[in-house]
Amino acid sequence: MPLSVLDLYKDVLPKTNCGDCGFSTCMAFAGMVVSEKHPIGNCPHLLPETVTACEKELAAQYAAGKWLKKNPAKDALQWARERSASMAIEDLPERIGGTLVRHDSETALALPYFADTILILPDRIIQQDGQELNMWEQVFIYNHLAQNGSALPSGQWKGFGEFPNTVSKIKNMKSQVETPLADTFKGRVDMLIAAARALGGEETTAETGSADAAILFTPLPRVPVMLMFWDAEEAEGFEAEARLLFDKTVTKHLDIESILFLSERLCRLLCGTGNP
Repeated sequence: MPLSVLDLYKDVLPKTNCGDCGFSTCMAFAGMVVSEKHPIGNCPHLLPETVTACEKELAAQYAAGKWLKKNPAKDALQWARERSASMAIEDLPERIGGTLVRHDSETALALPYFADTILILPDRIIQQDGQELNMWEQVFIYNHLAQNGSALPSGQWKGFGEFPNTVSKIKNMKSQVETPLADTFKGRVDMLIAAARALGGEETTAETGSADAAILFTPLPRVPVMLMFWDAEEAEGFEAEARLLFDKTVTKHLDIESILFLSERLCRLLCGTGNP
């Protein structure tokens, strides 16, 4: 019989709120046991046979996902993996770039990602040192695979708001990406260029001519991003401004949410608030 928070509190725990388990109340402890798999044996006032019986019941409901606290990243990762499940590793280089390599007797795609390289395997995505990417970055890469694009960059640039279905996301791009970049590098154009080069960015200011700094990034082989930066001119009343431009083919490779994720990741790396 499944054990709810109330069942544990009423029928199993001592209801003394002694705090010996590390929680202030028995109800709080019960909530953690049911929703986050906290060990019920951490209550020192339960008989061993009670703990054993409860562990058996709890294991069954954990396996069924009953009453467990939802993990949005985990759910999103499962969905993204399912979207890309039909993708054969061997077919990826022609579509998205990268190189096929062998990793622990498996075929993997070595894919440039910002200034690093990641390995895409049939069941996981890892860094070169073997550690898995965090869940949200894996979601991003799986969505890139599932988008099923193969277009080469056209060299024609568009602002985020010029793409369909971005109206509800424009404020996020402004507040989470462009404003932080402008605030961080105001009066520090040289620092911006140095940070960009550390991420593999290529300065193209001379070619564009209209900005104080123009930097081309290639975070993924088929997904170039251009950062345009205008420094503040206080005497003229102009604030610093940053703007990201994307190749017109970007939506062949990324959905709108993924474009925003990529932009936020680039911002964090440049501003020093994200791991390289």
